[in-house]
Formats: sequence, structure tokens, C-alpha cells
Amino acid sequence: MAKTQKGWRVDDEIAELATARAKDRGMSVGDYIAALVREDVGGLRQRGLDAARRFLDEHQSVFDEAEDADRPTSAAHAA
Repeated sequence: MAKTQKGWRVDDEIAELATARAKDRGMSVGDYIAALVREDVGGLRQRGLDAARRFLDEHQSVFDEAEDADRPTSAAHAA
């Protein structure tokens, strides 16, 4: 696949984050940005977020019960 060189302007913080994340994934910054664009265009990120929302909607009560079980009761403090 032919490659085109582009010049983009981003904040220094974004450039540093992109460079670090690309390094973490063993990719060049260009390849990392290309992967992000492909994921965005393909809807992968949105599908993942939608799946996470459906999971939480279906199972939120389990997490709520676990949090409630971890909270000390007032009787335990009185002892």
C-alpha cells in the first residue's frame, strides 16, 4: 500500500501520548494513528463502548450488591 506523508498539528501533550502509546504497542506513530482511524471508521470503538454499556445495564445490580457487601455495617463499628 502506498503511503502519503502528512503534516498535522496537535498539542504537545497529544503528541507525547501518541508517541508513548505507539511505543507501548510496538508501532510507529504513523501506524498507530492509522490503526486508530481504522478502528474509528470500522466502528470498533463504538461497538466496544456499546457492549460495555449493555453489560453494565444488565449486570449493574451484581456490582451494587458487591459494593454493599464490602461496606462495613454500623454493628461492626459498635463492637
